[in-house]
Amino acid sequence: MKQAKIIMAVALSLSLTACNLPSGSKKSDVKMKDGTYTSVQEGHNGSVKVETTISENKITDVKVLENSETEGLATPALTQVPDQIVEYQTVQPDVVSGATYTTIAITAAVKDAVKQAGGDPDAFKNDIPNQEKGKKESLETDVVVVGGGGAGMVATSRLEQLGKKVIVVEKTSSLGGTIRVSGGNQVVQGSEAQKKLGVTDDSADSMKEDFLKNGGNLNDTELLDIYSANVGQTTDWLMSDLHVSYNEEAGLHKLAEYRKNRELAYQGGGLGVAKVLAQAVEDSGAQVLLNTTVKELIVENGTVVGVKAVTNLGKEYTIKAKQVVLASGGYGNNAELLPAIAKEGLFYGLDSSMGEGLEMAKRDVNANTTHMEYIKEYPNGVETSPKHAKSTIAGNIPILSSNGILVNQDGKRVVNEKASNHDILNVLQQQKNQTLYLVMDSASFAVWKTKLKNAGLTEETIDQFVANNGSTEPIFTSGKTLEEAAKAAKIDGKALQETVDKFNGYVAAGVDEDFQRNPDYLKTQIGDGPYYIVEQKARYASTMGGLDVNNNLQVMNKDGNPIAGLYAAGEIIGGVMGSDSPSGANNGWAVTSGKYVAEKIAEQK
Repeated sequence: MKQAKIIMAVALSLSLTACNLPSGSKKSDVKMKDGTYTSVQEGHNGSVKVETTISENKITDVKVLENSETEGLATPALTQVPDQIVEYQTVQPDVVSGATYTTIAITAAVKDAVKQAGGDPDAFKNDIPNQEKGKKESLETDVVVVGGGGAGMVATSRLEQLGKKVIVVEKTSSLGGTIRVSGGNQVVQGSEAQKKLGVTDDSADSMKEDFLKNGGNLNDTELLDIYSANVGQTTDWLMSDLHVSYNEEAGLHKLAEYRKNRELAYQGGGLGVAKVLAQAVEDSGAQVLLNTTVKELIVENGTVVGVKAVTNLGKEYTIKAKQVVLASGGYGNNAELLPAIAKEGLFYGLDSSMGEGLEMAKRDVNANTTHMEYIKEYPNGVETSPKHAKSTIAGNIPILSSNGILVNQDGKRVVNEKASNHDILNVLQQQKNQTLYLVMDSASFAVWKTKLKNAGLTEETIDQFVANNGSTEPIFTSGKTLEEAAKAAKIDGKALQETVDKFNGYVAAGVDEDFQRNPDYLKTQIGDGPYYIVEQKARYASTMGGLDVNNNLQVMNKDGNPIAGLYAAGEIIGGVMGSDSPSGANNGWAVTSGKYVAEKIAEQK
């Protein structure tokens, strides 16, 4: 079995210990009190609890006791940052790319501990030595893949499988990208898994029609044809060759966006599939450069022949290649590139989604872009930190198929809860506080909470939100009665009780007279308490715009010509979704385009 060569740029030790302060250290004149101090600070997903030990006026130990950060993505920060703080006696460690908020939380906790001990955090603003800056290395390969998310990992594995040597350049500290923090669902139209689960009459044409309707008929139809014709065989290949597993026990999801049931969840959610795809890259034999950002395309006589990259420690790489694949994702965290509508929503993607690959292609080879005014918004976010959200879609799917309802602040239903995400979003954005509220009984809440554990919301985090009981964002409330839960959420409790009574009557009759909810989802009445209410806000991460490509996924320039040597895959490509993407579509496009572009490159002599 081939094994990948994975190179991670990290701070190098100079044999320093906590007992020997680095040169230039700002040793405090204030004597700190020896002891172990605990501090809780907010990270990306929730609270980060850190224990700091102070002895003889030095920070001698830092331990992260509890956290709900994303596994894999935040792991390097949870280990490297405490080590750097102790070794270099500093409260300004290197920020771990892709885990900015985790780094900030740990650092803030240590600063707080220093204050608790009677010290001055400014006395620990020591610089970290850098032994990498100025070093240079030249590499050669067949293909450079820029970005180690879903599309990049799949492209790499398929290229290596087809005999191409690949170097993957990933700017964060781990492979995984957006698929790791996604809702963990994928379109599987035409796959053996879909047929096994009872849908044998789906088709590429049916999928295309659904996508066009959802995307406002603004889709690039040629790319949509590629997607719908290849997603089934891609899914089969992922299962057979890369050992990706889908949650077949839970079955295909029934969604308003699709006339045929064609969405499946990954086993273990987004995190689960990211682990499997990362392992496939490791097994493939590809070389992986982590903590390394591509800064420039190398262009010779109009042909892209490689990239220039730099690590987070300053080492420079010049990588020559026959082809370059841009799979560096979208620009959801770059306010300068986003349409105005995004600024009203909550970002739930990666901090690293800055669109550098797209900007680089525009600058270096005059690449054309398309659909830049569109993003994908969902109506099921909870505001876990200011302007940042987590998705509840994994829990909502089963609950809204049972007895969960959505109400506004007046305590009234305002939408068919099984309508499309697009339609629910439109209603949500019409509310005076642009918020809907998910109402659940005790049994439903237990299911909902369990379903979210692989989607970035641990049971411990949810329990803490519930304990806050509406006193702070996000709004999670509970009560023995509906009115009690409603009061904490500042919802009209009497109206909510009337709404629930009316809904239960519709369940008994099998007919929703208000919003025509399908009788298949009117089989269970809202039952016993305690009752739970959870905010639902607009969230976004995926961007619909990106690079203009041809049928080989070769990047086009502004003159309408393909750019020799330059290809793209995944979210960085614009147009396939039109103005909006249905559930499971973005992950499906990532893996499908990744495999497809690899095969197109391999066809070339």
